[in-house]
Amino acid sequence: MATPRSKKSKSARDMRRSHLALTTNAVMECPNCGEMKRPHHVCSECGYYDGKEVVSAKTTEEKADK
Repeated sequence: MATPRSKKSKSARDMRRSHLALTTNAVMECPNCGEMKRPHHVCSECGYYDGKEVVSAKTTEEKADK
């Protein structure tokens, strides 16, 4: 089994892991309803994409049933 000849310093360890940091998701405001949504995705609140209704939005009664 391979074992290190000497201890890896904290600096070297952290530099090796520098690309593993989490990045934030991109979000934008929906031009139709103003809620935050992912770019190039259908808005989960109003169901619009590119100015057209793609998915019929759930009404408040349907949301309350679940």
